[in-house]
Amino acid sequence: MSVFDELQQAIIDGKAPLAKELTEKGLKQGVKAADFFPNAIIPAMDEVGRRMRECEFFIPEVLIAARAARASTDLLRPLLVGDQSVRPAGTVVCGTVKGDLHDIGKNLVASMLEGSGFEVIDLGTDVPPEKFVDTVRTTGARIVCLSALLTVTMPAMRTTVQAFRDAGIRGQVRIYVGGAPITRQFADEIGADAYGESAPTAVSLARSGAGPRS
Repeated sequence: MSVFDELQQAIIDGKAPLAKELTEKGLKQGVKAADFFPNAIIPAMDEVGRRMRECEFFIPEVLIAARAARASTDLLRPLLVGDQSVRPAGTVVCGTVKGDLHDIGKNLVASMLEGSGFEVIDLGTDVPPEKFVDTVRTTGARIVCLSALLTVTMPAMRTTVQAFRDAGIRGQVRIYVGGAPITRQFADEIGADAYGESAPTAVSLARSGAGPRS
């Protein structure tokens, strides 16, 4: 079994110390830092996403797997700085909207996106619309993920989408929304680009939306 196969399984099993050890082992063997992502980390997180969709994994297992992936990526990313041949899959700005302090779902999405090769800018919770807009302007991110768990904070999603329109940059980003009370109908009503019913769905949406808007 190759170090990639071992690392992939370690991530799926949520074994963070082993994932770190295998990453270090591969690097000592001369494996390029960039090669870990397509050959081990991303396939592992894809499998975790599949198991979540099939109800084989639930939030605790996914979070543990994401932690194992982070143990590997934390070692690798500093080695990729300055390597022009390696680019993230895209940049995603995520956060829980203003008035809402819940972050489990948002953290899950952020972890899976990072494991899938995206650069994630996590703004945390209770994020005002202006902060989302300013962050996109500063970073050039093309994707924004908005989370809400409370029905009373759902209007903040509408306000945030409108803030991008008011700033004149709505056409530059894709806005995805998710959370327990959110529906596809609500996403359409507020002018979001799509509704993500789960973390794996959010990753799929990010992959499809990472390119320039047409």
